[in-house]
Amino acid sequence: MALGATLYRFTITLQHVDRGIYETLDLRAAAHPSETTASVITRVLAHCFFQEEGMAFSRGGLSDPDEPALSVHTLDGRMTLWVDIGVPSAERLHKASKACARVAVVTHKRPGLLLESVASGTIHRREHLELYALDEELLAQLDAVVKKHNTWEVTFTDGALYVTVDGTSHSGTLQPLTV
Repeated sequence: MALGATLYRFTITLQHVDRGIYETLDLRAAAHPSETTASVITRVLAHCFFQEEGMAFSRGGLSDPDEPALSVHTLDGRMTLWVDIGVPSAERLHKASKACARVAVVTHKRPGLLLESVASGTIHRREHLELYALDEELLAQLDAVVKKHNTWEVTFTDGALYVTVDGTSHSGTLQPLTV
């Protein structure tokens, strides 16, 4: 029998000071059996970072190679933001850039690989890609405390990222990368 997805629930008090966003999010992130919790945490933090009306996790998750990890759609169905997690191929980013005006990638491992992938391939509107690396130490700290049901406070301010879990504050960065 095939393994099913693991569902994580996050109640997040979000303070994105840099963008003036203050709200509470109730997120459910399904982890594909082959997906690490670090990847799930990265998706959740990316959701917080890019938070806007219409933001959603992909319906197919990792099972659907044609969908981004996160996206924003208008009411008429047009995609306005495509967010991938990890190290997508140049071909995938090329396709994404042709399908959507705004494309971002948040990597949680070896940002050099992402930069190599972007630099080595042909990518439509490469100069408009938004690339970020999540602090690996912060990710390891959060990986150690994540549960099936989580209540977090997430704050983005002046380039810093703070996540409070069960009264303990963890800090790091979501560092912009340039090709």
